[in-house]
Amino acid sequence: MVVSVEFLQPSTWDDALAAKAAHPSAVPIAGGTDVMVELNFDRHRPPALLDLTRVRELTEWATDGPLLRVGAGVTYRQLIVDLGEALPGLAMASRTVGSPQIRNRGTVGGNLGSASPAGDAHPPLLASDAVVELASVRGARRVPVAEFFTAPKRSVLAPDELIAAFLVAPATGPQQFAKVGTRNAMVIAVCSFALALHPAERRVGTGIGSAAPTPRRAPAAEEFLAGALPWDSHGPLQDAIVAEFGALVAAAASPIDDVRGTAAYRRTALSVMAQRTLRWAWRST
Repeated sequence: MVVSVEFLQPSTWDDALAAKAAHPSAVPIAGGTDVMVELNFDRHRPPALLDLTRVRELTEWATDGPLLRVGAGVTYRQLIVDLGEALPGLAMASRTVGSPQIRNRGTVGGNLGSASPAGDAHPPLLASDAVVELASVRGARRVPVAEFFTAPKRSVLAPDELIAAFLVAPATGPQQFAKVGTRNAMVIAVCSFALALHPAERRVGTGIGSAAPTPRRAPAAEEFLAGALPWDSHGPLQDAIVAEFGALVAAAASPIDDVRGTAAYRRTALSVMAQRTLRWAWRST
């Protein structure tokens, strides 16, 4: 049986919002690196596709006060090349996404839209306190990324809303990202971790991926590390501090056993990644 799918192709942002309002069940597509997999394996057959590749505004980034506003259609390659210095943690995560061809097409906006717990961009966005900008014909709103995810592959996006951009402050200190997979490249994360240090504010940001129903932070680990680091002296890290940070990150996760790894393995891997990224980041302060 042939199932027809309506194809919508607006060329302006206003037209895209109007199309989404008229077709709330339409699935947005830009790079298609997630959507096309679902279609090819017949896991999802939407009544309509909303092609956003002609909407120029989505492919641009600019400053917005003290923040960077990055359009939802900016590709991973653009992030690496254009924003690698300003957003090093996100650039590191972007380098782990798929192949060069995937990075040339895939977008952080699409990663957010899929809301997968294993999304590679999500931990560094959490660690950097990013904000997601959503829009519809009713207006625009901004949601902290920590409040964006609600369940596996679910978010606060209303049926008539599209992701316009994400906003994030340029790094004010070292950032790191680490990921464990079943092979070295082109792999879904078994678990992942991002760390951002803000020495001037004596503040720490974290992000955990693929180890809970949604991407999440590790608040207790952040609070502990912010109070334990020798910010003023920049002295060597005590092993006890590093170990406790790793333990608190692992405790913040809620992993499951699945085909990629066990819950116990994920907790262990998170602890190891937290300790390693902390040592790497501290050397750069």
